[in-house]
Amino acid sequence: MTPRRRKQWWARVRAWLRPPRTLKVTRIGRTYLVVTFGVGLGALNTGNNLLYLLLGLLLSMVVVSGVLSERCLQDVSVRRVGADAAFAAEPFAFRWAIAKKRGHGFALTLGEADSPLTGEGGVGYLPAGVDHVVRANLTAPRRGPVLMTGVRVTTTWPLGLFAKSRVFSLEGTLLVYPRRGYACQDPGEAERGPVGDAGNPRRNDGTGDVSGLRELMQGEDARRIHWLKSASAGKLLRVEREREERRTWVLAVDAGLEGDALERRCEEVAALAHRLIEEGHEVGLDTADGRVRPAAGSAQERRVLRALAWLGHEGPREDEEAA
Repeated sequence: MTPRRRKQWWARVRAWLRPPRTLKVTRIGRTYLVVTFGVGLGALNTGNNLLYLLLGLLLSMVVVSGVLSERCLQDVSVRRVGADAAFAAEPFAFRWAIAKKRGHGFALTLGEADSPLTGEGGVGYLPAGVDHVVRANLTAPRRGPVLMTGVRVTTTWPLGLFAKSRVFSLEGTLLVYPRRGYACQDPGEAERGPVGDAGNPRRNDGTGDVSGLRELMQGEDARRIHWLKSASAGKLLRVEREREERRTWVLAVDAGLEGDALERRCEEVAALAHRLIEEGHEVGLDTADGRVRPAAGSAQERRVLRALAWLGHEGPREDEEAA
C-alpha cells in the first residue's frame, strides 16, 4: 500500500469512527459551569429554596442551549466551491456553499476537518432556502495535494456557552502550489528553435524601442499617433516600434532531490517561470515525472505550477479542487 493510499484509508477510518456531534466548552461556558457548580454546592449545604430555584434555572439554560444549537445544525447541506489558486505558506481564498432547508441558522463557522489547512469562515445568520457562499482565508503549510475528508460546521448559538460541531463527509483534494518567492539563480541560456520559429527583433508594430515614423493609414490604431510630430508636419504620423523577440526556456528540476532541497528548487522554478512568462517568453518544464512543452501565457504558468505541485507525490491528478 502506497503512503497516499494509507493516508486515505486512515482518513476514512477516522471519518467512520467520528461521533455525529462534538461539543466543546467555551471560555464563557467554563465560567458558567463553575458558577452553576457553586450555586449547587451552596444549595446542598444551606437548603435554601431560592438557591435551588436558581440552580434549576441555570441547568435549564444548559438544556435550552443544547436544544437550540442542535436545531441550527439540522437540515443543513454543505458543498465546496473551492479556491482559484492555493500557494503554500500564504493565505488564499477558499469558499463553501451552505444552505438550510428548514428553520434558521445562527453563528455558524465553517472549516476543514482533519486537515492541515488552517483558517475558518463564518456566517452570522442563515435563512431557510438560501444558498449562502462563505469565504475564508486558509493557509497550507506545504505544497502538494491535500486530502480533504469533511467540512466542519460549528455553532455557539444561543448563549455562547458551548461550541457544537457537525462534520459533513465530503472527500476531495486541494492542490497547493509552491510558495511564491524570489529566484536566486539565472534561468540560463534560451533554447534556439528551427529557423522561422523565433521572432525578428527588427520587425515593426511591436512594443520595443522606437524605430521610426510614418503616415497613419486608414483603419489603424489612433493611439499610435505621435501628436507633436504630426502637428509640425501637418499630417497624422504614427510611431513604429520594434517587435521584441520571444525566446524559449525549458526549466528543469533535477531527479533525486528530496525534502527541503526539492521544496526550494520548486519555489525557484516557479518564480523563474512567472518572471519569464510575464515578460512574454515561452517556458517549459522538465522533471523526473514528465515534461511540459514550452508555451506562453497564464494558462502555461498554471500548467507549470500544477506539475511542480505534484512533483514528489503520487496519486490521481484529475480530482483536485484547484487545478
